[in-house]
Amino acid sequence: MPTFRMREAAELLGVSDDTVRRWADSGRLATSTDAAGRRTVEGVELARLAGELAAVPDDRRPVARESARNRFRGIVTNVVRDTVMAQVEIQAGPHRVVSLLSREAADELRLEPGVLAVASVKATNVVVEIPEA
Repeated sequence: MPTFRMREAAELLGVSDDTVRRWADSGRLATSTDAAGRRTVEGVELARLAGELAAVPDDRRPVARESARNRFRGIVTNVVRDTVMAQVEIQAGPHRVVSLLSREAADELRLEPGVLAVASVKATNVVVEIPEA
């Protein structure tokens, strides 16, 4: 299972490094230590917290102007497979992206909760990619 350093976890959750450290210190986010002594977060644990944060209503002011980007880097929070298709949910900061793709593609990409992924959006199609390590 993938693990993420505190900085990476903060980026994926759309918060500061300090916020992630506070959550870890308070027990809201379970962490481990890698061989170099740095704190890390398991992908499944990060997916759990991302889902929890996504359930909180967004009370920011309405957007007046924006320039949308087409790539959403985030963490897979859920994968539902049947015999032909798969539904993949990615939490990219405050954004939840859902993609329907073939089961074969989901299996090839080894998509499961906790995996880092990128949702590339083109019109109504979402393509899921795995970034290079």
